[in-house]
Amino acid sequence: MRYMLLVYTREEEMARGSKEEMAKVRDGHWAVMDEAQSKGIFQGAEPLAPTPTATTVRRQHGKTTVTDGPFAETKEQLAGYYILDCKDREEAIAWAAKIPTSCGGFEGSIEIRELRQKPARSGEVTATEAQYSA
Repeated sequence: MRYMLLVYTREEEMARGSKEEMAKVRDGHWAVMDEAQSKGIFQGAEPLAPTPTATTVRRQHGKTTVTDGPFAETKEQLAGYYILDCKDREEAIAWAAKIPTSCGGFEGSIEIRELRQKPARSGEVTATEAQYSA
């Protein structure tokens, strides 16, 4: 099963982190990515630019609204993600525990979300649907 591991941290804490702390976090991420790659489960990972660079697009009642910044003010911000092909949720949890989230004295969090199969186009049957209809 593929899982997305969403990395949350506090941007203001990261900004206050020393060069040494930031290097430790960066090296920790590379260690997790390298290990996951060596196990054949790594499918991708990227850091995100800070929230001031974000744009939110909403569609309501047929109208599009574009605003600067993230959807809502929160204490933690989405800082990046990993996509791993794990055998189950327990393995995804074990990998999440390896991902560094600490900088400047703040411990961040990892949200684990199973990735669903893309829905079929109209008239097509997905492998999962075929399995259940057989």
